[in-house]
Amino acid sequence: MFLHKSNFLLRVAYPRFRWRVRTQEPVIYLTFDDGPIPDVTESVLETLHQYRAKATFFCIGDNVRKHPFIYQKVVSSGNAIGNHTFNHLNGWKTEDAVYLENFAQCQQQLHNATNLMRPPYGRIKRSQAREVLKTHEIIMWDVLSGDFSPNLTPETVLKKTIQYTEPGSILLFHDSLKARRNMEFALPRVLDHFSQKGYRFELLPFTAPA
Repeated sequence: MFLHKSNFLLRVAYPRFRWRVRTQEPVIYLTFDDGPIPDVTESVLETLHQYRAKATFFCIGDNVRKHPFIYQKVVSSGNAIGNHTFNHLNGWKTEDAVYLENFAQCQQQLHNATNLMRPPYGRIKRSQAREVLKTHEIIMWDVLSGDFSPNLTPETVLKKTIQYTEPGSILLFHDSLKARRNMEFALPRVLDHFSQKGYRFELLPFTAPA
């Protein structure tokens, strides 16, 4: 079980994490986790291009190492990137020193080209977060599409995503094999639905703390 819409209590408990963007402008902030990988990430880029949409890709460092050409496609197409650790570590289950080294290893793989980080599974200890927040914004999400769930149909992913998305939403999809079926069904339909309502799809505006 998971919540499609981020819970108010979570936002209160972790106020330094970014859950959404405060705006009344018709803007949505698309994000993708777990890439880059061949075919799936490229499919996302093609769909975004069709709708003149931009997104932020939270990359696994080891995938960047294995697929540098795909990574360069993400960057050269004008999208943003973020740190998603080198090996997709669950912070709750990982010692601080190991987690922070893995985070740093991903940052090196990204050539220090980002000040955004999203913890895999959204799970990070407060002690780990304190260190990460010294240099990075920790980006969570307002709407979780659920594209990764084998228990959800593509139609349900689409319905729930449209239902909960609003101005300023940080919307989470995955450019992964696991999520591909649901994501490739829902993404173009979400883009089409909100484009017809006058929404824009822009890069996250956050910058690292001084």
